[in-house]
Amino acid sequence: MPLETPPLISDNNEELKKVLETLLFITDRPLSLEHLNKVTGAKDAARIAALIAEIRQELEGKGLPVVLMEVAEGFQMATSPAYAPFVRQLFCDRMTMKLSTAALETLSIIAYKQPLTRAEIEDVRGVEVIAALETLLEKRLIKVVGRRETVGRPLMYGTTMDFMRHFGLKSLEDMPPLSTIADENPNSVQ
Repeated sequence: MPLETPPLISDNNEELKKVLETLLFITDRPLSLEHLNKVTGAKDAARIAALIAEIRQELEGKGLPVVLMEVAEGFQMATSPAYAPFVRQLFCDRMTMKLSTAALETLSIIAYKQPLTRAEIEDVRGVEVIAALETLLEKRLIKVVGRRETVGRPLMYGTTMDFMRHFGLKSLEDMPPLSTIADENPNSVQ
């Protein structure tokens, strides 16, 4: 059964704002401005951005337990940090993502130096990383982003939108500079 084409959004900002609130509330992943434009049929990205800013301000002004976050290059409603412990308690068996030290080290290397191959990661870590890569791929924190143009054409890895979402990053530029981490930990590798 084909999907119904939604009615075009008129110049009525209040109606468009309700549609945006609905989409941002129901989504299980961040929605970019471009995607919101496409879904709503609105033609003006600035209009969508302004309405999103209004929604965010209204939610904050009312002190609701829900906030509108900009994360992973998009927007999504989420629980206010003050109420997060209760949500964690409710969904504790589904929300916990445990990573070994090896997986965290591998993920950090990929996040800061992407794209890179398994051999390049192993060169930085000094140990084999096959198991860590499999775990990170399974948890969708990394993905194959291409192949290195060299002998054997090895796979190159990079982070995913799920990585940015899990760590609450708008983009990779929001990660702390590697130099500040190295300053705090004299044993770290740059």
